[in-house]
Amino acid sequence: MAEKGELLPAYLIVGPDELKRNQAVARLRARVDGPFAMFNLEEVVASADLEPVELLSSLNTLPMGGERRVVVVEAAEKLPKATSEAVIDYLESPNESCTLALVATTLAKSTRLYKAVAKVGARSVIECAAKKGRDLPPYVQKLAASHGVTIGVDAARELVARVGDSTTMLDRQIRSLAALLGGSGAITTDFVEANVARVAEVKPWEFLDRLAARDAHRALALYRLLDGSALGLLSLVVTRLRELVCARSLDARGSASALASELGKQDWQVKNYVRWSRAFGDGELESLLDACAGAERALKSGADEQAEMVRLITRVCGVR
Repeated sequence: MAEKGELLPAYLIVGPDELKRNQAVARLRARVDGPFAMFNLEEVVASADLEPVELLSSLNTLPMGGERRVVVVEAAEKLPKATSEAVIDYLESPNESCTLALVATTLAKSTRLYKAVAKVGARSVIECAAKKGRDLPPYVQKLAASHGVTIGVDAARELVARVGDSTTMLDRQIRSLAALLGGSGAITTDFVEANVARVAEVKPWEFLDRLAARDAHRALALYRLLDGSALGLLSLVVTRLRELVCARSLDARGSASALASELGKQDWQVKNYVRWSRAFGDGELESLLDACAGAERALKSGADEQAEMVRLITRVCGVR
């Protein structure tokens, strides 16, 4: 949807990216700003009791004191069948002075409603796809720039780890951190840790990455937030250490570029493995695998789980 130019009679704003959905709706709202905005903008939330006649009446109402009326229907995937069918029929001959915005977290392309809106125009479906995990830190950096501050990659990763993948929450936290900095400056990892509470569940890969980087402080902090059994986590640690052994071996032979295929992973998933493996001395990773075997025997014999895992984590991180 362009900022300027003619609006289409209908749009479908669909996808899990809440911030992008909100921004698209905000651009539509802006088209009816002015003294008659309260008459020319109607927003409803789809529910089981939203009657076809009620919605159609709003869609067929002419704008007051302006050229355009906008009707926003949130949670459009929850429209009752009768109301959805009424919208489909309406779109065959819509009110040209009204723009309908159907906002949905998800709506299958195979549905009649999706197809009906898609037929309205080439830009009638606004996809708001969720960003993949690896795309979130660069996205956070762009958000920071839009608020007049900067944030390094590591700090951006820490923010995502603490907040989760909700773009709305990430934007809100960046806005808050920027305000704390007075609208300029750099958001550091320490600043994120000091000012952002962790609300997202810790993912095992976050812990494994900090462990592989030999970052004892963060590895231990994340370990204490992880759920699950110590033996299950130990199995993941063993796998990561073996992957680092492979990375170190390939690096020594000048074949580091083959690491992803050797491990059956994507390149982006292993981009730091060689660098991490270089922080371990000759034979050290193999020795740590022996230590993992000892920790497994201890755990199966009833040893204190936390004491064993903390001892192992600190050893992997090179803390004596």
